[in-house]
Amino acid sequence: MSYNLVWFKRDLRWHDHAALWHANQRGPIRCLYVVEPELWAQPDVALQHFEFIRESLMDLDSHLRTMGGQIEIHHGDMTSVLTSIWTQAPFTGLYSHEETGNGFTYARDRQVAQWCQQHGVAWHEFPQFGVVRGLKNRDLWKGAWEKHMLVSQFRAEAIHFWRACNPNKLDMHAPTPLQHNPPLRQKGGRTLALKTLHSFLNARSLGYRGGISSPLSAPDACSRLSAYLTFGCISMREVVQHTRSHIAALPPQASRQRAGLSAFVSRLYWHCHFIQKLESEPAIEYQNMHRGYDGLRENDFNTSHFEALQQGKTGWPMVDACVVMLKETGWLNFRMRAMLVSVAAYPLWLHWRPVGNWLATQFLDYEPGIHWSQLQMQSSTTGINTTRVYNPVKQAQDHDPQGKFVKRWLPRMRQVPQAWVLQPWLMPAHMRTHADSTIDIVEPLVDLATATRAAKQRLYELRRHPSVKAGKKAVIEKHASRKTTPASSATSRLSKENTRQLGWDFF
Repeated sequence: MSYNLVWFKRDLRWHDHAALWHANQRGPIRCLYVVEPELWAQPDVALQHFEFIRESLMDLDSHLRTMGGQIEIHHGDMTSVLTSIWTQAPFTGLYSHEETGNGFTYARDRQVAQWCQQHGVAWHEFPQFGVVRGLKNRDLWKGAWEKHMLVSQFRAEAIHFWRACNPNKLDMHAPTPLQHNPPLRQKGGRTLALKTLHSFLNARSLGYRGGISSPLSAPDACSRLSAYLTFGCISMREVVQHTRSHIAALPPQASRQRAGLSAFVSRLYWHCHFIQKLESEPAIEYQNMHRGYDGLRENDFNTSHFEALQQGKTGWPMVDACVVMLKETGWLNFRMRAMLVSVAAYPLWLHWRPVGNWLATQFLDYEPGIHWSQLQMQSSTTGINTTRVYNPVKQAQDHDPQGKFVKRWLPRMRQVPQAWVLQPWLMPAHMRTHADSTIDIVEPLVDLATATRAAKQRLYELRRHPSVKAGKKAVIEKHASRKTTPASSATSRLSKENTRQLGWDFF
């Protein structure tokens, strides 16, 4: 009896799963997830990602078992697993979502396509987000995104499985030597994703406007759906449709919540906009979007500065507190993420690639398309964005004026008097002794103003070069969003993305 194979990747749900629904329409199905050792050996993954996936698969498997099926877990490289399954019981088609992942997944999918061609197996792929595969330019992209979000959600009320489920529990073990699993991170699974969505729409979204910038209020004010979207525990379409329905049902007096949720929907749009950049040009994971910026920082990488940043010992309390929060929770709000990259790129003058790999392991919601586009945008190597430098002292003054956030995550700062908590290096030497002990003050790695000024000067000098100016047009044509109709002039139809930058502020 023939069947279709449904390959789960970063789409760990049973509702609004296009691949599952279409495969089920064409006969019996078999559900598969593959633990690929080579994928988990990449520099941008961590144990927290694996554990979140494992938890999500357990939730998925539990649901499938109520319907008479299960999710099979296989270990090995994908084509070898497919060969083994094919040898035991040939299948008619392979069904999955399109994935815009890291370089490994891009190469692996090309190998899978070749395997399918060699074995006469049709591979059916379906969009996971509002991302268009094979897109030539951005002229019609916004309309395509909206069309994807308006499609009715796929509901598999009954699934015809190829064979009855195996009574054995889901068996999934992490390849070694994966590290970093924050003790306070979010847990995986569609069940928790739905709870998070409902709590945001019904209560927490009241604080969205004005609450997402400060690391004190953001953990509650933000939707906290980013990890669930990254690993597909809930679909983008489901979130958009639920949010729009909630907005429509709000009473007239709920203007603040309506404005916040409308802004949230716009950020879901930008989520896909940035992933499209990597889909259209996979190389931006490894090389500058604008090649005229090659060599800007690569040859001046200061390893000791990078290690201090990773250890939360830059000397700027707001920066160091954010690093510690990341280590403990796997999450940080958008403005603080942007600040971390800004500090790395300007006063510390670090190339975005090593910083990006490190942050990818720290972010539970690491989404390659957003991540690498943002790293480059914040580091000013896209060639189309204005320079945005986040001063860590000003960010602390604006978003943690009393030092509550800093003192929560940096125990060494709890003995520092209030007047000096945001700039402890300015505290007089005679005040650094407290209760017969010396307060641990980490001096800033560099003079912030001097180092930032020098970094911006080097960047501006490069931007004035004729070859760099000439290369800007091609980047705009390929990656900038369109704000007006394609019939407009080349200048007016291009996005204001070069003047209005979005950070990791999608959720």
